[in-house]
Amino acid sequence: MNKTNAQPDRYAVIGNPIAHSKSPEIHAQFARQTRQALKYERLLAPLDGFAATVADFVREGGRGMNVTVPFKLEAAALATRLTERAQAAGAVNTLLFEGGEIVGDNTDGVGLVRDIVQNAGVALAGKSVLLLGAGGAARGVILPLLDQQPARLVLANRTPARAQELAAQFAGSGAIEVATFDGIAGAFDVVINATAASLSAEVPQIPPSVFVPHTLAYDMMYGAAPTAFMAFAAAHGAQVRDGLGMLVEQAAESFCRWRGVRPETTEVFAQLRAQLENKE
Repeated sequence: MNKTNAQPDRYAVIGNPIAHSKSPEIHAQFARQTRQALKYERLLAPLDGFAATVADFVREGGRGMNVTVPFKLEAAALATRLTERAQAAGAVNTLLFEGGEIVGDNTDGVGLVRDIVQNAGVALAGKSVLLLGAGGAARGVILPLLDQQPARLVLANRTPARAQELAAQFAGSGAIEVATFDGIAGAFDVVINATAASLSAEVPQIPPSVFVPHTLAYDMMYGAAPTAFMAFAAAHGAQVRDGLGMLVEQAAESFCRWRGVRPETTEVFAQLRAQLENKE
């Protein structure tokens, strides 16, 4: 609905810390593009005050929220209803306040898939996919990856127990193979780094043989320069991409859930990329 002549609806991103979030800039561009009247702000919640901060926001007329660290699990617990993908992820990054309900959704996985398939032009259907890590980031994208019907999805982790547990949880949605980092065999069409190793400029200890020239090596992290994982993959012949597109696409999915219109992401992505490069 076009709301340019009405009072702006309120949205926010909530986290701790939150000053670094690019979400207000992204959603402001989406709103201008789609002619939606909304106000989007940052909310810093005390570590022990997530639920109270959300309640205040709803009471003041808030319509929806994005949720970032460290509150994604608390958001899932607070929701009165979870979407299928939020249930699968066990975490929530998008809240909708409607009809007295708090609906929890997770748009991270669909954001990743859209960036790979549509923006990078790399199909996942019928392909071999290696997912590195078995934490929250990996869990949040498994169901959307399986929905693409890859020929093979291998979940690799430094220790196998968490990977085996995740694979068992998603057994009803598709087959997942489990491996340790040093036990990965063969090459893959797509390798996705869902570990936190890039935060410390480290690389998961995986064999270089997972990469061949047509491999897309995708790091969920992003920055002005390629991550250590991307540099490692490129040195062994792979094509590389960071997670900036995932950030924009998951935001677009949230916006669509709230407003019923999907914004175009190409220009927003290009502007964010230029900003990152200019800060380098």
